[in-house]
Amino acid sequence: MIPPEFDYHAPTSVSEAVHLLDKLGEDAKLLAGGHSLLPMMKLRFAEPAHLIDLNKIPQLRGIREEGGLIKIGAMTVENEILNSELLKDKVPLLPDAVRWIADPQVRNRGTIGGDIAHGDPANDHPAIAMALDATFILQGPSGERSVKAVDFFQGTYVTDMAANEILTEIQMAPLAKNTGCAYIKLKRKTGDWATAAAAVVLQMSQGKVSMARIGLTNVADTALRAYKAEELLIGKELTDDVLRQVAAAVTEICNPAEDLRGDAEYKTAMAGEMTKRALLAASAQIS
Repeated sequence: MIPPEFDYHAPTSVSEAVHLLDKLGEDAKLLAGGHSLLPMMKLRFAEPAHLIDLNKIPQLRGIREEGGLIKIGAMTVENEILNSELLKDKVPLLPDAVRWIADPQVRNRGTIGGDIAHGDPANDHPAIAMALDATFILQGPSGERSVKAVDFFQGTYVTDMAANEILTEIQMAPLAKNTGCAYIKLKRKTGDWATAAAAVVLQMSQGKVSMARIGLTNVADTALRAYKAEELLIGKELTDDVLRQVAAAVTEICNPAEDLRGDAEYKTAMAGEMTKRALLAASAQIS
């Protein structure tokens, strides 16, 4: 099957793209890497009359450190994140996690912004962004605004981004030197979405947890931040008993959809297991 006829637009600036999106309204869709939108168009699940291609806007690409923050353009492709020396040094969770996203061909075209803006609970970057306490920069006709990752995702394919806004940048603080991090993902095969996955950022002092952030992938209608599990960790050593309590707190907030990757009970149990493994992997990085 092929998509129906549409008009193609290739703006060269964010302001031009926002103007087009605002002018064309619900008949327009943004094109980033295309791995989600184009298959839906081929199956005619999506039938936009206008396609706005963001690939010719240079200001949407790149990774830099500025004003004490790491800033990543929304159109930066996964392979750039994977190979970024700045990220390996300052936010190693991102390049480490990208190794588990899709496959090399997809990573060469897929963008971090597309992964986030799509609002798919099976996508990896939402939970990773939550664990990194990231902020998203959105631009619309009225200018820029910022939204924390934990407030951005509202449901399956539903986000806080207005129909006439564009995600332009992802921002986060560099991780402190005494920080461990890990993204542990259970999947059936290379390139598959997660059955369940956990992103962890962890700090410890004298063998006890002083800070923890946990993001969960594909175990509810959106990515989750496991606040109660984080609270249970503070001031504790990572004993077997503590890890069991944390896993139990994680499973309490899970409500996954059943699919070919497993039933709800299995996915929920695996969310707890992936969290335990991610905590242990992150703690092993802390000297």
